[in-house]
Formats: sequence, structure tokens, C-alpha cells
Amino acid sequence: LGKRFAARLVDSLVVGAVTAAAAVPFGTKAAAHVQDKIDAAKLSGRTETVWLLDGTTGLYLGIVLAVLLLVGVLYEVLPTAKWGRTLGKKLFGLEVRDIEGHEPPAFGAALRRWLVYTVPGLLGIGIVGVAWCLFDRPWHQCWHDKAAHTFVAG
Repeated sequence: LGKRFAARLVDSLVVGAVTAAAAVPFGTKAAAHVQDKIDAAKLSGRTETVWLLDGTTGLYLGIVLAVLLLVGVLYEVLPTAKWGRTLGKKLFGLEVRDIEGHEPPAFGAALRRWLVYTVPGLLGIGIVGVAWCLFDRPWHQCWHDKAAHTFVAG
């Protein structure tokens, strides 16, 4: 389980770093946009509601989420479907395999696996799904492996 955690950490850091590199400029623009709206409201002398999420900041958020999706598909989903491993798993000698065929999962299963890992992680409940493998028997599957009918072999 330690190798699985280390491999997942490497993979999450790579996807997170690339997404963060895209998010910083858009986050800066969004913060400046909101601050401009606050300053304009103060100068008007009226009480106004300033929404943090509007057409401009929503667009920036959408771009960052699109980058996350694209990087996740290119870095995690495609290599998992083709070779059964990502860079992190290769570094630690692990492979993702289909439970029934013991082959790398199909693209759909690899995508489902990544989405079930990522979406709860973004919502803050992903740790429960990852910790699930500590109690699961016999495959030690996390939620994302259960959803994709896969297991991690070392």
C-alpha cells in the first residue's frame, strides 16, 4: 500500500502542478476583476452586491477545469488504458489491471477510474475513497478501482 500511495502522490503532483500553472494567471485575473467590481461599488456610494462568480470569473474557472480534464486524460487515462500504468506507477513498479482479464483497462474504464478519483478529491471527500483500500478484501481496492473494476498490482 505504501508504493501505491507514493505512486498516486507522484501522479497527483504532476497533474496538480500543470493545472496550477494554468490556474495562477487566471486566478490573478479573476481576483483583479472582483477587486475592480468592489472598487466600483465603493466609488458609486451605493450598497451593491458583488458576486464572486460571474460571467468573467466563471469563464476563468471553466478554463482551469478544462485544463485539469485535458491533463488528466493525457497524463493518467491514456497511459493507463494503453500500458496499465502512469509515470508514478512505473517509478514504483505498479500496474493497473482489469479484474477479469488482468489486462490494462479499456479507455472507458480508465476514464471512469480517474473521474471517480478526481471529482470526490476536488469536493474534499476523496480521502474516504482512497482510504477504502485499507479495509477492502481481497483486492484492496479504492473507490476508483471499484468503479472501473480494476486493481493495482505490484
